[in-house]
Amino acid sequence: MSIDAIQKASKKIRPIVKETPILTSSQLSERCDNDIFLKAEHLQTTGSFKIRGAMNKVSDVADKGETAIIAASSGNHGQAVAFAAKAFGLQATIVVPEDAALPKINAIESYGANIIQHGYTSEERINYAQTLEGTFIPPYDDPLIIAGQGTVGLELLHQVKDIDFVLVPVGGGGLLSGVLLAIKQTNPAIKVIACEPAIADDTYQSYEQGKRVHIGQTKTIADGLRTSIPGEMTFPIVQQYVDDVVLVTEEEIKAAMMFIYERMKQVVEPSGAVTTAACLSKKLNVTGKRIVPIISGGNVDLFSLHHYLP
Repeated sequence: MSIDAIQKASKKIRPIVKETPILTSSQLSERCDNDIFLKAEHLQTTGSFKIRGAMNKVSDVADKGETAIIAASSGNHGQAVAFAAKAFGLQATIVVPEDAALPKINAIESYGANIIQHGYTSEERINYAQTLEGTFIPPYDDPLIIAGQGTVGLELLHQVKDIDFVLVPVGGGGLLSGVLLAIKQTNPAIKVIACEPAIADDTYQSYEQGKRVHIGQTKTIADGLRTSIPGEMTFPIVQQYVDDVVLVTEEEIKAAMMFIYERMKQVVEPSGAVTTAACLSKKLNVTGKRIVPIISGGNVDLFSLHHYLP
């Protein structure tokens, strides 16, 4: 894939997808010993970056005359596909895990999609969803999905000058691979770091071993990152371009969520907080750098917020 596909996606999805802001906090930068610029995808339509890939892919499906689509998702991809389906007049069925967060289920239903709860891992959901009738919309392993997610990278490049590091949450790798393509094909000097929960480290293990590694079921609070193995299409892009993969603990994720909530008055979900967690816990071992952590989503159950307290 080339950056041309990402630039094309950017033009295609612009009528629906927002250019999300960059948020700063002097306290956050001081705590991290670096200049921190948060890319606020939690303020995106449907509450996460996922709408970018979904709009790019679903619009293509609609152009081909299809009427029904299927997706498998812990929540954010499902919301995005449901929203896109409604926008294009298609019927969507979303397969979610049996322990999916209630706000994500409610949001999916609000867009008129059907919901099926099945399994706990991304592999279980995807395998089941592909047996259903309709066009399957992959959560990450698809060129149009990757290109759509890569528009995050295009935006932040013109929003923040002289970037040293971009930090990206990684589950299946759709966002990471898209951002890598956008950034490394524009300015390869910028370092792109993948951030992952330590107890859901399939990308870390795969990166270290040079092959896709299956880790099975995980219980990380970062439910959007509960993949058991990196994507077939995304992992080669990650292998080619990523500068490093760092791990954060569950307690570090919780602390980052609460810091953003208390000091910046922003609600982010655990998956979206892993990049800030990496900064606050100083996983990069650098100082005085200009760092852009991507906050990937903000769909958290506020009634369960006490579960995320450090």
